[in-house]
Amino acid sequence: MTILITVIHVMTCLLIIAAVLLQSGKGAETGVMLGGSSQSMFGAQGATPFLSKLTVVLATVFMVTSLSLALIKQNSVGPSLLLNAPVKALPAPSSAPAPATVPAPSAKKP
Repeated sequence: MTILITVIHVMTCLLIIAAVLLQSGKGAETGVMLGGSSQSMFGAQGATPFLSKLTVVLATVFMVTSLSLALIKQNSVGPSLLLNAPVKALPAPSSAPAPATVPAPSAKKP
C-alpha cells in the first residue's frame, strides 16, 4: 500500500512540475513547448483554463498522498531513533584570558 501511494506521489510531483512549466506567464504569448498552436489544441482560450484546473487537481492529489504517507509512516514506525542515541558529553569550556581594556583617550589641554 505504501509503495503504491509513493509511486502515485512521485508521478504527481512530476506532473505538477510539467503543468506549472507549461503555463505561460502573465501577458506572455503561447507556450514555446506547444509550438504556438495551443489555441487550436485546447480551444479558443488556449491552454490556460485546462492547465489551471489540472494544476489544482494535481495539487489536491499531492496533498492527499502526502498526508496519507505521513499517517501511514506515523502508525507503522516506533519511537524516533534519536531518542535512543547516546549523548556525548561536551568538553568543558576553557578559561580564556579576560579581554584587555583600552584606556580612554586623554583630552589635550591647550
